[in-house]
Amino acid sequence: MKGYNVIVVFNPKCDRILMCKRRRNPYKGLSNFVGGKIEKDENGLDAAYRELEEETSITKADIILSHLMDFTYHFANCYLEVYVGKLNKPIDVTGDENDLYWSSLDHNFFDVTQYAGEGNIGHIMMHVEMFKKELLK
Repeated sequence: MKGYNVIVVFNPKCDRILMCKRRRNPYKGLSNFVGGKIEKDENGLDAAYRELEEETSITKADIILSHLMDFTYHFANCYLEVYVGKLNKPIDVTGDENDLYWSSLDHNFFDVTQYAGEGNIGHIMMHVEMFKKELLK
């Protein structure tokens, strides 16, 4: 089964999240969280930190990630791990895979014309909100 991750990154004030505008399919042109593939024999958390640094220049020293949830897609033979963290200081994010931007939290993240994942972005954000105190200490 193939493994993937997405990472919800909050700025230090917790009033914005890091998003990317996808440059390729699936979901070309839609906004998504950053993330990527979990390599064979790679720990999920290690993969999340690796992908975060590759795509945004955010390092393990800049953020503590918490494992929020997983999705398993049996017919697609893959799973998705979701991680959440808050930057410990302001950082200029840079990456060349997708266009990165900071989003305010007042959007309808269930809008599938704007956000990737068939409503998963909204579902993830609802769970982040429910457990914000635990996740963003």
